Amino acid sequence: MPVFFIPALHVRDGIITITDPLLGHLRKSLRVAAGEELCVGDGAGRRYRLRIVTVTGREIQGRVLDERTAPTLRHPSVILGQAVLKGDRMDWVIQKSTELGVAAIVPLVSDRVIARPRAERVAVQQERWQRIALEAAQQAERWDVPVVHAPEPADTWFAGAEGHVKLMLVERAEAQSLAAVALPDGAPSVISLCIGPEGGWTVGEQNAGRELGFLPVALGERILRAETAAIAAVTIVQSRTGELG
Repeated sequence: MPVFFIPALHVRDGIITITDPLLGHLRKSLRVAAGEELCVGDGAGRRYRLRIVTVTGREIQGRVLDERTAPTLRHPSVILGQAVLKGDRMDWVIQKSTELGVAAIVPLVSDRVIARPRAERVAVQQERWQRIALEAAQQAERWDVPVVHAPEPADTWFAGAEGHVKLMLVERAEAQSLAAVALPDGAPSVISLCIGPEGGWTVGEQNAGRELGFLPVALGERILRAETAAIAAVTIVQSRTGELG
């Protein structure tokens, strides 16, 4: 059963109220009806199984049947700094990295980024990316939804990135293997992982990242497309820290 996210304030006295935009999806796409059961989460660590009581054009109301609390976080949180990719490739990275469990996604504008976000569209684009993350989190039955931040210059993020370990994926087989680099064990550790654009990082960006604590790592001799490299790297990190498998 997929998990749909609702604001925590919509849960009161054992009754859950669902309004737009989720309301439209449930009524028009899924055609839910009174008597059916749904699973919803508040994005803050609580999940509810409810039975629908009423469905109207303004809201859906359901009665809580049971409530669960998110398990204690046992693995490091992964923050993905992804250089903005063109077309639907950025959408794909956000969707798949959300399914794989990243805690946050920061779109980066680096020297070789082709699809540079226009200032007047940043808010709209961020909202769209956040919606993609929300839908992916629901499909993956996550307890939370990763925050998709507004795009920012790569060097700005390098300077302020948090992380007990900071990793920069590079296209050089002689860099340390991502499969062998030392990673923190358990929460509340944070791993910051940054992936370049279609043309990769410039030498200047690699030097800047290294000076700010980012360790260059590689996936081997093959040169992968940027979106493939991102998902491969996230998968390796999540598998090694126990979030997968």
